[in-house]
Parts: sequence; C-alpha cells; structure tokens
Amino acid sequence: MNETNGHRPKQRRMRADALRNREQILRSAVDLLIEQGPAAPMEAIARRAGVGIATLYRHFPDRSVLLRQVALDTLRQSAHEATVSLAEEPDAFAGLSRFMHDSIDLRIGAVMPVLADRVPMDDELMAARRESRDAVDALVDAAHRQGYLREDVTSGDIGLLIIRLTPPLPGEMDPEDNHQLSHRHLELLLDGLVRVMSDQELPGPVLSTDELTRIPPGPGPGYAGMTDELRAKVQGRCHPR
Repeated sequence: MNETNGHRPKQRRMRADALRNREQILRSAVDLLIEQGPAAPMEAIARRAGVGIATLYRHFPDRSVLLRQVALDTLRQSAHEATVSLAEEPDAFAGLSRFMHDSIDLRIGAVMPVLADRVPMDDELMAARRESRDAVDALVDAAHRQGYLREDVTSGDIGLLIIRLTPPLPGEMDPEDNHQLSHRHLELLLDGLVRVMSDQELPGPVLSTDELTRIPPGPGPGYAGMTDELRAKVQGRCHPR
C-alpha cells in the first residue's frame, strides 16, 4: 500500500549483493587504513574491494562518511565480541583471551588510533563507544571476580595491550606472518604475565632475535629476499631446538 491509503511505504531492504559490496568496501578500507593511513585513495579502496568507484560512492558519498562508518562498525564489533566471549566461554579469563585474539583479527587496535583525530564523535559514535567500553568492563570485572586476573589490571590496560599488539611490525614481512606474530605475542603475554601455567603451544613462527635482524627494515627485497632457511622459519615450517 502507499501513503495515499494511510500507510507508509516499507523501507526496502538492501539487496544481498549490495550488502556484500558494502561489507567488502569496509573490510578493504580497514586494510588500506592500516597500510597507507586515512588518506588512502578511494580508488584504491574500490579496487581492493573488487567494486567500481561508482559503487563505492553510492554507499559512501565521501571519505568522511566512509571513515565514520569504519569507526562505528569497529566499535560495535568490539562490543559484540566482548559480550559473546563472556557469554560463551567457560570462564571469564578464557573469554578475555578470546576477546583479545578476536580484537587482533578485527584490527581494532590499529584502526581506532588512526581514526581518533579524523572522525568527530557524534551521538551515535558516543553510544557505540560506551557500549564497547561497558562490554569490556564487564569481561574484565568477571575475570577479577573469578580470581583469574590480577586486581590491578584494568580494562584500559587490556585496550592498550590490544593497541600495542595489533599494528604490523615495522619492516617488510609477509602480512599473514606479521598477523600471526601478533597472536603469538598475545599468547606469550597471557601465559607469562597473567596465567599461572598453560599447556597450550604458542601460535605463529618461532624467531630468534638474530633472525629478526635479518628481515630488511625498509625498502628492498624484504620477505622475498630472505634466505630459504629464514623464510621457512617465518612460515612456521621449522623451529629452532
């Protein structure tokens, strides 16, 4: 029915392909924000998303709209992951560990610092930030109550640790290996500083300090120029004794 019959028209739902395009644009924007910063060309984001520039602008009329939506989605994802982790894990510390690993996968700690000075906080963003903060507070409070987390560790500490662990290391390294090292170092932190003991093997490649110095720090051959032995180690195919 239409408005002439006394009924408002129903809002059309976004088509499945349009929704996929939108989500792919947002994922690609996150990738390029981390790689190139908030000034990454819109054309590059469209190419990474596999859509035309007209499709990108149909969803996000300008850069400010796109960056705002990235920030909003990131905050909402943070709240969701913290809430689900607390509800589904057997204890609050397991939930906290899951949340921190999920945050690394979502690149929350790399995206929000980049956008902090670029996206004005309106009412909707403020509400999303409060929701995220409250969900993380609940997770940390539960870990305190259950005796799994040091009392002097705050939700702010957790957020800063995620920010420190998420951004890729400087120098040229395969992005997936760089990402897996973030998870490895998070497990090392959780096992070494918070948990008393653990029977879980640390994820990611095992690298010595000497091997880290052999990764070119700037422009040059980078990952492709490593020795076969080092490349195999970074890929996790061999481990030092």
